[in-house]
Amino acid sequence: MAASKRMVCLDDFEKYAFENLPRNVLDFYRSGANNETTLRDNVDAFRRYQLRPRCLRDVSRRDLSTTVLGHKIAFPVCIAPSARHRMAHPDGEVATAQGAKAMGVAFVLSTMATRSIEDIAEGAAGGLHFFQTFVFRDRAVTLSLVRRAEKSGYKAFVVTVDTPLLGKRLAQDRNQFSLPPQYRSASGRPRMANFAINSNSGTRMNKSEKKTEFDQSLTWADIRWLKTVTDLPVVVKGILTAEDAREAVNSGVDGIVVSNHGGRQLDGVPATQDALGEVVAAVAGRCEVYLDGGIRLGTDVLKALALGARAVFIGRPAIYGVAYNGAEGVQEVLQILKSEFDTAMALCGCKAVTDIKPSLVARTQSHMSRL
Repeated sequence: MAASKRMVCLDDFEKYAFENLPRNVLDFYRSGANNETTLRDNVDAFRRYQLRPRCLRDVSRRDLSTTVLGHKIAFPVCIAPSARHRMAHPDGEVATAQGAKAMGVAFVLSTMATRSIEDIAEGAAGGLHFFQTFVFRDRAVTLSLVRRAEKSGYKAFVVTVDTPLLGKRLAQDRNQFSLPPQYRSASGRPRMANFAINSNSGTRMNKSEKKTEFDQSLTWADIRWLKTVTDLPVVVKGILTAEDAREAVNSGVDGIVVSNHGGRQLDGVPATQDALGEVVAAVAGRCEVYLDGGIRLGTDVLKALALGARAVFIGRPAIYGVAYNGAEGVQEVLQILKSEFDTAMALCGCKAVTDIKPSLVARTQSHMSRL
């Protein structure tokens, strides 16, 4: 049940989550790797860029819409894949997808979700859904997930490429995080909705853990393999360098998410806003580029677009929204971001997303002097 307090910014939802979620659940969502330097820097990085607004422009009518992979969205903020939303709210990822649908933006379902591919297709029918997957050790597992997502009307695949193994997360280690009993199988292993064995899923799995292990031998050849087994667009998530951006383009991807996994994998890597320009330059328009990590304000969205992102994705704010009030909470988070983005556009002299240019942002002098 949501609190009666009026939420006016995304920090309010985070504060609510910190005060109301069980500590081990909260730490699963909010924590980062090691000293959490990158986790903090993802947010701080946006402060290193100042806006350079243009005045006396006719902004009486504004169009916030754009497209991702050819699909129109109401404004350039979508929901990033993240695991186990049912620990925050009983409806889990269905509620998150419903909030995204209500606001006219895309929702990316995590392979490690607590609601299934089919649950989202039914519970948020008509929404724009992408499916996040890994290329698992057993390629048949990946292929079965691809077929289920295709059958359920998903429009793209987002492949996480920065996870040959999980990063070291001290907060989870300290409180010895474990899933609540209702999300564990009889063996104590995580019950992952998208690996459920049922006659309708088309997923055939045995009980061997080897089937769903992350494949540490994964290479760009496996991304090219995925492109051969589906006609849907393939986006890679977890790129931070020009070198990997060029590899991705050469492998035929349709999009790149500049991402450091929300600071949860390798601590000490660049904030995504700082890495964005390098990736955009390397891609040189050959595929779409997106950003996740650290978005907390509408001005953050505008700054990311000014540096070349086509859209941004939010993770933790969506989880905090669903914890606050299910689908309506997610919708409220997105509405606040949309309103803030609209205001930022108007005050910067932009009447359409296409008006957002690199000239609208500059590194702060205080930061430049330390380089």
